[in-house]
Amino acid sequence: MAEKIFPTSVHGELTTLPKILPNFEGLTDFYDSEFFKENLTYEGKDLFIQYEEDHIHVRLWAPMATKVNFQLYNRADEKTPFLTYDMERSEKGTFLLRLPLMASSHYYLFEVHHEEAITHTPGPYATCVGVNGEKGYLLSLKETDPENFRSHQVPLLENPVDAVVYEVHVRDLSIHEDSGIEAKGKYLGFTEEGTRNKKGHSTGLSHLKEMGVTHVQLLPVFDFNALDELGEDGAYNWGYDPLNYNVPEGSYASDPKDPASRIRELKSLIMSLHKHGMGVIMDVVYNHTYDGLTSNFHKTVPLYYHRSSGGEFTDASACGNETASERPMMRKFIIDSLLFWVEEYKMDGFRFDLMGIHDTETMREIEKALRSVKPDILLYGEGWTGGNSPLHEDLRLVKRNISQVTGIGAFNDDIRDGIKGHVFFNEKGGFVSSRGQRESVKFGITGAVNHPQVNYRRILYTDFPWAQNPGQSINYVSAHDNLTLYDKLEAANKGASRETLKDMAKLANTIVLTSQGVPFLHAGVEFLRTKGGDHNSYRSSDKVNALNWSQKSRNIDVVQYYKGLIALRKEYPAFRLRTAEEIGKYLSFYGPEDRNFISYTLKDPNGFYTLLVAFNGGENSFKLRIPSAHWDVLLDKDEAGILPLWSTKEASITLKPYSAMILMTRDSIL
Repeated sequence: MAEKIFPTSVHGELTTLPKILPNFEGLTDFYDSEFFKENLTYEGKDLFIQYEEDHIHVRLWAPMATKVNFQLYNRADEKTPFLTYDMERSEKGTFLLRLPLMASSHYYLFEVHHEEAITHTPGPYATCVGVNGEKGYLLSLKETDPENFRSHQVPLLENPVDAVVYEVHVRDLSIHEDSGIEAKGKYLGFTEEGTRNKKGHSTGLSHLKEMGVTHVQLLPVFDFNALDELGEDGAYNWGYDPLNYNVPEGSYASDPKDPASRIRELKSLIMSLHKHGMGVIMDVVYNHTYDGLTSNFHKTVPLYYHRSSGGEFTDASACGNETASERPMMRKFIIDSLLFWVEEYKMDGFRFDLMGIHDTETMREIEKALRSVKPDILLYGEGWTGGNSPLHEDLRLVKRNISQVTGIGAFNDDIRDGIKGHVFFNEKGGFVSSRGQRESVKFGITGAVNHPQVNYRRILYTDFPWAQNPGQSINYVSAHDNLTLYDKLEAANKGASRETLKDMAKLANTIVLTSQGVPFLHAGVEFLRTKGGDHNSYRSSDKVNALNWSQKSRNIDVVQYYKGLIALRKEYPAFRLRTAEEIGKYLSFYGPEDRNFISYTLKDPNGFYTLLVAFNGGENSFKLRIPSAHWDVLLDKDEAGILPLWSTKEASITLKPYSAMILMTRDSIL
């Protein structure tokens, strides 16, 4: 069928092409044909615009195009090009152009002809663009490097479980009036050292360093479509609507009109965090584009990069379309793009939005490619979709299939809702609100790996241990999506006092930060961040979204508690066991089978110490018998840290309502 619709010459080149229509039937069948894959899949590494010693190398993959022109403009807002080059048809559906170096510092567009249909695009691989990403810009990216960027030291991660991830939006970190940061809402806000609020407490970069987090996960910083980069300063968006995947967003730059500014300043942000021992994780959204028909993908190769049915885009993203990662050139694009961010920007990890849309083989190839250039790369994502996909679930990297790619993690929604209650039903509480869910919390404590003392029939969303190793379990109770932890606890516990809600909040992340796996913290959770009950603040105001640094001072005791917890996790490797076998051997649950109480011992694999960890999610105090030993208490309801708070040789301990206790002994106990 495909050969009849798309006849070819003896050389395998397409000789007649259809008029491009959004609902053209048969086009996607042709893309999936063996003929197309064999003859029109380009494997070269030069689809980015590249600067050579004596020219600029331009190659575009547009196998359905009858002609491609390369247009140069003097200004970003110019409507008519001052110079147009005909691109030469080249191998495997590509078009090629050799530009003189003097073309540098000009804006450009590809003019792609599909018979009568003509589109204009900076191309899917654009790495530098003008304001609002409408035109590409010719610039050697070497010119955007801050001093010593190429040679600066990058923190290394020995194992994923050693990470403590802190998720934050670029604008949120600095925009509040009490941030003490000058570059409010900008990339450069992350480079200012020693900033403080009016009460003298650290903010911004200094706060991150003080807390001891190891990695900062940035909400999308690629060029997204939601904001006018020259618009009102108060405009806000999370950024989950991709426009140009390989270019930083301009609204966070000091000068969006300067194409180099956004690149140089994001590199400065990354270099600053590296300097202070923190890795940078990029939130990537390859699962959909802002719009299907107007995307740079569709303008270049209509319908190829997206999944479709009957000529219509399918919508597993709940954003109007979903990309087709299983197609060779979409798979190649994602891998090329990720490698670009690692090699050009020195990114340390990636969080995949709606990872469950991507096929497993692509994710496997992603890990292989990234680890070849950065062995300690941190990779994880959302193991679900936003809707139904035509690609069968068995072929996609949803949470239940995560064991097929052992170097990639997934967010653990079992422990999330086990601890705090159902994410979509505000009134439903969890373990920290006296509502049980004990087995789901135990499942998270063991890093979602197989453990003989977990009853998998009583877990919220999964009936088997889906992780092969604890590094695959991203443990969390809150993120940018849905209610903040404090707002959720308030909604689920109507009438509870602020002190009670504070105790519940501390208990929630005490569980997260002491569980096997990778702990993940939502920015501001350490000072009881609230968004006033706004559960979907993706375009709400700064008043809702900004990190309120005055609130840090009001809740400095909670901040210190989190700081002590992170230090405790780092101090004792038993909280960071590497394998399922170690967890099964050294972590043992014991004590009464109370729905609101969990206790377990955790032995150091080297035999130097034993930890006793206990969580009381109930509204009453709980007395627990403990093994006979000299115990140092490292954490109780009020304090946490690596130094003993007090010691005991008693045969029991009493936990107050909604509290945790962690004890350590160097005595030999059974």
